[in-house]
Amino acid sequence: MDFTLSVEEREVRDWVRTFVQRELVPREPEVLRRERDGKPGITGDELDELRLKAKESGFWGVQTPEEYGGMGLSAVMTALLEAELGKTFVPFSFGGSADNILFHANEEQKQRYLLPTISGERKSCFAITEPGAGSDAKAIRTSAKKDGADWVINGEKTFITGGNEADFTMVFAVTDPEKGANGGVTCFLVDRDMGWRSEYIDTMGEWGPASLIFEDVRVPESQILGEVGQGFALAMQWIGRGRYLLPARAIGSCERLLTMAIEHANTRETFGAPIAERQAIQWMIADSGVELEALRWLVLHAAWQVDQGLDSRHAQSMAKLYGGVKANEIVDRVLQIHGGMGYTRELPVERWYRELRLLRIYEGTDEIQRRTIARNLLKGHVKVGGVLG
Repeated sequence: MDFTLSVEEREVRDWVRTFVQRELVPREPEVLRRERDGKPGITGDELDELRLKAKESGFWGVQTPEEYGGMGLSAVMTALLEAELGKTFVPFSFGGSADNILFHANEEQKQRYLLPTISGERKSCFAITEPGAGSDAKAIRTSAKKDGADWVINGEKTFITGGNEADFTMVFAVTDPEKGANGGVTCFLVDRDMGWRSEYIDTMGEWGPASLIFEDVRVPESQILGEVGQGFALAMQWIGRGRYLLPARAIGSCERLLTMAIEHANTRETFGAPIAERQAIQWMIADSGVELEALRWLVLHAAWQVDQGLDSRHAQSMAKLYGGVKANEIVDRVLQIHGGMGYTRELPVERWYRELRLLRIYEGTDEIQRRTIARNLLKGHVKVGGVLG
């Protein structure tokens, strides 16, 4: 096995690493100040400006196919870039992307939704989670009933990322209760001006999701994405599009945090010696280093499977589970090493502490990942020791 990056892969990674250090890290103090004042850490205009700077160097639509103006990078390369972006808490992502299921749009829908989303003219959100249907996506209750040539949507979605900013949503609604999830759920493309509204949800982190409320929202047949009754398959495709990218970003966060812990341990003195000489601190550093490297290879292996066209769901669940648990353990140790200062808002450790906690919940909780992994092993879908085929 050769784990060496190619010259091109190294150049791409290093460009992003430099971009993070030059453009994003210097903004951290201002981002923290704004967030402490209850404001967004970065404005939409500032984000657009940063994305345009990246675009000038060719970084636009990292995974968007080249035929749509993107870079079309591999899953492994994208994971490496996410790790670099994770080294800062400045909320940045490259422009030029669109939800993978939007590529299933018909030609007319691509002109109205896909292409404007890639160009940045429009903003979308994916709406399947409901107050009573989180991990159990099959339990959705939002309904869409046929009324003449239109469909009338009623229901509520919750914890929708980007729901406050989106001007259209991909909403999943029950169109045939008797058929259940497989055959009874349809995806609709619904513009905000068609009548739905969003309400901000305040959380312990800086992530501000939304509730989306649909009250007799009327949409024409032309707003169906895909086919009637085939929405659940689209939803699962969206959910499984890149679960490995969530722990990939956590790799970068943990690298930065562990570096902070090492620097602090070597400079902070107690009883006449650096705390780096204390075994308790050494073990925290050692455990964190081992877990960080284990996470790196779980993520990259899952991404490699994606690039090889293999079924990567099991590997992605393992990476997501391990990443969520270990990232939280690592940030907790780093806070402990910093002592009282780690608990203050003068340092960004507590900010990462709150942010990384979300990794164990969204896009599949720890419990759901364990359920998936256990089911695969118990039913023989994946063999023990079958990682290498």
